[in-house]
Amino acid sequence: MLILGRALQGVGGAILIALPMSIARDMVPQGQLGTAMGLLGTTSAAGTALGPSLGGFVLAWSDWRMTFWLLAGFATLALFLVVLFIQHESQRSRARFKSLDIPGTVVLIVALAAYSLGTSGGASGVPVSPAVLMAGALFAAAIFVAVETRVSTPLVPMTVLMDRMTAAGFAMNILVGTIMMATLVVGPFFLTFPLGLDEAIVGLVLAIGPVVAALSGVPAGRLTDRFGARRVMLAGLLQTMLGLLCLALLPRYFGVGGYIAALITLTPAFQMFLAANNTAVMSGASKEQCGRLSGLLGLSRNLGLMTGASAMSTLFVAAMGTGDAAKATIADVSYAFTMTFFFAAALAMIALGVAIWSNPRRRQVAPEPV
Repeated sequence: MLILGRALQGVGGAILIALPMSIARDMVPQGQLGTAMGLLGTTSAAGTALGPSLGGFVLAWSDWRMTFWLLAGFATLALFLVVLFIQHESQRSRARFKSLDIPGTVVLIVALAAYSLGTSGGASGVPVSPAVLMAGALFAAAIFVAVETRVSTPLVPMTVLMDRMTAAGFAMNILVGTIMMATLVVGPFFLTFPLGLDEAIVGLVLAIGPVVAALSGVPAGRLTDRFGARRVMLAGLLQTMLGLLCLALLPRYFGVGGYIAALITLTPAFQMFLAANNTAVMSGASKEQCGRLSGLLGLSRNLGLMTGASAMSTLFVAAMGTGDAAKATIADVSYAFTMTFFFAAALAMIALGVAIWSNPRRRQVAPEPV
């Protein structure tokens, strides 16, 4: 029952992640879309920072069941706000539901389920090796593409993915999501073992990232509106590379202060990229495509987070030479930490290359002969 309830909660969470960008695209003037995307990033980061601390408070006061009662209360409040402020479009919604791509949806669910189980590294308890699950995910993805090219109302029209800016936005979202997860799955090992911090201090240091993200979301959106999505995106990716290099090097020489300085450099860069990338993808979307593109942005980010949780931790363990950080030497953990974030900086460089590629050069029109 707990797993079933969490699955239903995940479905609702996916809807809540996907729809706000689409709603903002319809309700916000074009010149303020970046600010709206930045505000969404701020609220997301604030929730990320508030969730663990509020959850810890509830657990200290009561048991784990109370956390779900509290979440149900937040969900009820959100439902009340939706009923009050979001316009109802029942007739168009029913028409769109009748044309829902059921075969494509089923195949996509199979592909994503296999991928998520495969990236768990065998921790899911499924009696199938991660390699087989990943092969199954790739096979299901190929079937999904074949289905989408044949149905009359595809879940993901291939023409959307053929657009250079849109496809690049999804690819960069995956890369940046992978990088973001590295700070969550690898950072605690360095703080705990080489720096010797206890659990409470580690939690406080890690909370700095979401707090800075919450403070920098709206400014990142305003920069996007003022200077354009492309410029802010490139600046955000360049700053991401700088922040990752700082994270790879500064903590080894300056300890906790270096780690915090690197986070303060890196986290606003994430917000700049997310605000600019979301704005670039959504600003050119038609009203009929807003929901799809918003959902695909959320999907690509989650794919990056899943990939980062698996790939970056695997890289860290491989560089460390042992699967148990408690048994590794401080030098080995420090080396693995540095190598992991050097690799993350390389991923940011690839994302920067994709961003440059996504903007095709304007055609040079030859002057007419006199």
